[in-house]
Amino acid sequence: MTDPADRYDAGMVVRRAVLGDDHVDRAIAHTTDFTADFQTLITEYAWGSIWTRPGLDRRARSLITLTALIARGHHEELAMHLRAARTNGLTDDEIKEVLLQTAIYCGVPDANTAFRIAQETLFSGDNTP
Repeated sequence: MTDPADRYDAGMVVRRAVLGDDHVDRAIAHTTDFTADFQTLITEYAWGSIWTRPGLDRRARSLITLTALIARGHHEELAMHLRAARTNGLTDDEIKEVLLQTAIYCGVPDANTAFRIAQETLFSGDNTP
């Protein structure tokens, strides 16, 4: 897909499917002149160019995304992608296994933080993306 408009449209479909309409609508509603180009970039690039590729299913992409976020310490994005992982079919036990795996390869402190965020996100009763 080479046309940016096509990438944007395809990305928006996947973004809404993975993160939910409420989350995407909130992101769009909070877009400013300053952040508009960034919102377009992530919709075209992340969601329209990567998440739409046929080589991996959404479950696999969620596994990779959780691991990458934990490895890089991007905890501010982790809750959103934990909810998305459930949307993409991962079970709580599979998510737990990802977090355990990251303890070995990313470090116990990062996994500890990820477990705390997962506990709050997945079991607090508020699962809004």
